[in-house]
Amino acid sequence: MKITLYVIGKTDNLHVDALSQLYIQRLKHYINFTLEVIPDIKNVKNLSQAQQKNTEAEALLKKIHSSDFLCILDEKGKAHTSEGFAGFLQKKMISGLKNLVFVIGGPYGFSDVIYQRANSKISLSSMTFSHQMVRPFFMEQLYRGFTILKNEPYHHK
Repeated sequence: MKITLYVIGKTDNLHVDALSQLYIQRLKHYINFTLEVIPDIKNVKNLSQAQQKNTEAEALLKKIHSSDFLCILDEKGKAHTSEGFAGFLQKKMISGLKNLVFVIGGPYGFSDVIYQRANSKISLSSMTFSHQMVRPFFMEQLYRGFTILKNEPYHHK
């Protein structure tokens, strides 16, 4: 199985980027993982929030294949424990799924088109985080999930 994480816009925070890179390197030991940045939309000042979300959705949908299992990170999604999320990953791997795709939306979230296309929604927290901070938080949970599946000592109960 391959996991792809799509994010909207590159981060301008060197610390967030460094932490993201750390988890990208760690994940390589467990799974074929790719972080792909969808470029920021130009001239957002001239767009409403809905127009911005729709433009982001168009760019995302060009990348996502019909056979991909699309899971969006959304505060209204299903909350998992770390063990529960590891179980989610294991079920997807056992099912023979080829591509598991996660998406972190832009600053205003997702358009209805993305909600309709999504196969699953996962919440990291009922709190709202910046779309840039979610990146390393989520990648750490992916890493933690794989260490749980391998019974490695990273995760403490």
